Amino acid sequence: MESSERLKQKEDITENEDDIEKKEEMGSEEDLQALLEAKEKEVADNHDRLLRTQAEFENYKKRIEREKADTIKFCNENIIREFLPVIDGLEMTLEHAQNSNDSKSLIEGVEMVLNQFLKGLEKFGVTGFSSIGETFDPNCHEAMMRIESDAYTANSIISEFQKGYFLNDRLLRPAKVSVAAASGESEEDEEQED
Repeated sequence: MESSERLKQKEDITENEDDIEKKEEMGSEEDLQALLEAKEKEVADNHDRLLRTQAEFENYKKRIEREKADTIKFCNENIIREFLPVIDGLEMTLEHAQNSNDSKSLIEGVEMVLNQFLKGLEKFGVTGFSSIGETFDPNCHEAMMRIESDAYTANSIISEFQKGYFLNDRLLRPAKVSVAAASGESEEDEEQED
């Protein structure tokens, strides 16, 4: 009997060990299931964050495009506002000239408007330069004609048809000038061109 009891005890112990293993396996499955759910939640959170980031970036791009379009649309606003008084001055000068025979006051009015206009340009970095008496520089001058003259040194500027202008130290428009040539030099130039 003892042996059957012992056998029964061994079977009970084995069953208990099997139960413990099953419970441990079930505990592991539950832990794995919980871990899986946590990871799925993390993936969902990351996906949601990615979608929000993409949406924010798209909104940023649209906002930048709107701001760029507005900047381009209104970039000249300050310049135009600065020159509205110049237009007013010209209109007043014309009105005064029509009502008066005094050419001196007309000239003074035009000079005032010109000075106002040049001051407005200077505010935006535009400056004019005088070329008469200077040596011809193809970087700043455009030769419209060459004039033979012994009174001037060769390649010096005799007269100016249009004044040149810089915009913040960059050439905006070259001065259109006539350049002195030594006697016989302009004829040689014409022969070389043929």
